[in-house]
Amino acid sequence: MTVKKFLDNFEEYFCVWTMAIMTILVFIQVVMRYVFSNSLSWSEELARFIFLWLSWIGASYAVKERSHFRVEMFANMIKGSCRRFFEYFVLVVWFVFSFILTWLGTELVVFIYDTGQSSAAMDIPMTWPYASVPVGCGLMCIRLLIEMYKIYKGEPVGSEKEQEELEEMI
Repeated sequence: MTVKKFLDNFEEYFCVWTMAIMTILVFIQVVMRYVFSNSLSWSEELARFIFLWLSWIGASYAVKERSHFRVEMFANMIKGSCRRFFEYFVLVVWFVFSFILTWLGTELVVFIYDTGQSSAAMDIPMTWPYASVPVGCGLMCIRLLIEMYKIYKGEPVGSEKEQEELEEMI
């Protein structure tokens, strides 16, 4: 595997591995609780923190795969170059929102770092779980810029893209 391929698919690998680790942790916790009548104090907290990272990095991956939920009813009424402008506008608004989340999330992480907060069960710095927001949103900003560039270069959008994918399958 090349470095470029790994970086292109970083989010996918990250999500697969964190989902596997989280599933194993929760399974061990269930076995410990119901079979041995003794639970691990740290596994639920770690699974929660892993889930945070999985969610935010997964949101970035969903941008790459164009698989975020969308309401297509209004967008499908727009045809031609207006549709391209509409898609570009949506991506710009989404980018601004993600950038604001990145900025404010970074400020929050710095604040939590300055206060020295740590988690209850594992006693790790709370900056680690909170850092998932600016990291995930920052990666989302990068992916959104790539999607904007694709529209600028003339890649098909919306129903045009769906039509091309349908023709490829046939």
